[in-house]
Amino acid sequence: MLVSLRIENIALIDHLEVSFADGLNVLTGETGAGKSVVIGAIGIALGGRFDRTLLRDETKDGLVEVLFTLNPETRRRLIEADIVPEDIIQEDEVLITRKLSKNRVMNRINGETVPLSQLKDTAEILINLHAQHEQTTLLKPARHMEILDASDPAVSEQKAEVRSGFQKVQELRRDLERLDVDPGERAKRMDFLNFQIREIRDASLHPGEDEDLEEAFRRMSHAEELTAICQEVALLTGEDTASGCGSQISRAAKRIRDMSRYEPDSPLPEQLSEVEALLSDFNQSLTSYMEEISYDPEELRRISDRLDLLNSLKAKYGRTLEEVLAAADTLEKELETLTKADEETARLRTALEQEMKSLEESAKKLSALRKKAAEPLSKQVTDALLDMNFSHVVFYADITENEEITSEGRDNVVFCLSTNQGEEPKPLHKVASGGELSRVMLALKATLSDVADTPTLVFDEIDVGISGITAQKIGQLLKRLAGTRQILVITHLPQIAAVGDAAYRIDKQVVGEKTITSLTELDEEGRVQELARLLGGDRITDAILQSARELLINA
Repeated sequence: MLVSLRIENIALIDHLEVSFADGLNVLTGETGAGKSVVIGAIGIALGGRFDRTLLRDETKDGLVEVLFTLNPETRRRLIEADIVPEDIIQEDEVLITRKLSKNRVMNRINGETVPLSQLKDTAEILINLHAQHEQTTLLKPARHMEILDASDPAVSEQKAEVRSGFQKVQELRRDLERLDVDPGERAKRMDFLNFQIREIRDASLHPGEDEDLEEAFRRMSHAEELTAICQEVALLTGEDTASGCGSQISRAAKRIRDMSRYEPDSPLPEQLSEVEALLSDFNQSLTSYMEEISYDPEELRRISDRLDLLNSLKAKYGRTLEEVLAAADTLEKELETLTKADEETARLRTALEQEMKSLEESAKKLSALRKKAAEPLSKQVTDALLDMNFSHVVFYADITENEEITSEGRDNVVFCLSTNQGEEPKPLHKVASGGELSRVMLALKATLSDVADTPTLVFDEIDVGISGITAQKIGQLLKRLAGTRQILVITHLPQIAAVGDAAYRIDKQVVGEKTITSLTELDEEGRVQELARLLGGDRITDAILQSARELLINA
């Protein structure tokens, strides 16, 4: 469940920290007080847009932090999904932090920096945020199939099988299209492939050869300069001349060995002997290197020509010789396919026919599972809508078939609704009003909540367009829903506010020259005062206060 929320420097909020309770948490406040800012901040924590336009003070960092406690099932789902490694889940808690510093957003889970995708996947298991725009998406029939499929794990599993089969069919079709070319064009392509393959194979490439040749070319092309340098160094370090440091160090070593007659424990003779030995080794290496330096114009030309060839092949087929050789393998496979085009076409057509049959069966099974899942979904949503003060309601998922199979199967799914006796059910997007959409969305959320198994649900303005006894019914439904999970709901209706297990008021006030939004948990008397405000507006009488107390007691 969502334990706490911390917001810093976001919109009208300077600093806000609040702890939430289990069960039903109700948030109220006057229009413009900043209720949407609080919900928006939760959305940011779940991976929503977070940029500098949202900051209250652009010279300071923005921060949103949410702390969740995990039940055993949620912990298992996080670990099994390989979203959050077990070692960063500490004491069955998950702390999600998003901080905007300058133009960079840092995403952390329990202090560990994570990609935004990982943060979103984690949040999706922990909390579900229903914002007002979801009612608009409910008008889109494409969303209806997603909702139906989510209602039954068996449907989701079968849809994955259909998608896999559809992908295989598409790949086979693309392979056939590549082979379905004019015989003349195919012959031209085969000639060009033969030329490319010969060009690579005739070069007798060896991985690393270009690097060795470049080193040899560099040495040979500077042979004269290298020889001059080595000869000069040999004069300076050798023993052939009296001025060479080798001969001088040799004389010094002989002389300092006389010291041992007077200072037997002195380390100096041994140290100078080591210098003499090192210099002798160096001179031997220098002599060997000089013997290896050679300048042969013909050899240099051969190396240059070979490097030109290798670089030309790399420019055409790959950045390295390994990639050039791999390109030759690919070209040979394509040539073999074209050589056996008729045979390969027959094979692909047979494979496509088999995959199509398999896809047909998978799509047929998916359709059957969808129709099976539609029955309990329709009944549960209908029952939930009746509980929300529809005197008459018919709701069902209308499933029709397309001629063509897509990655979603062969079905079209449209939710149909009738709220009046004798009225033929029509597609949801043609008949539902704003208030009806709110109730349909809540009914769907209530129906799918057990399947989704999300421990925390957040509803923003779920009560748009409703009032009176309907509001009371929705409050009762939310209360039942909160019996198995944590609910946060923003409302302007007293009938819903009264049933909360915990209540919070969002206020906007001017402090100094700044407008600040705050969030306060209400005690019992505070709840009475807030319910009275919702019932009576600015004019709160004793009668309204008494009504507020009775509403709270009855709830």
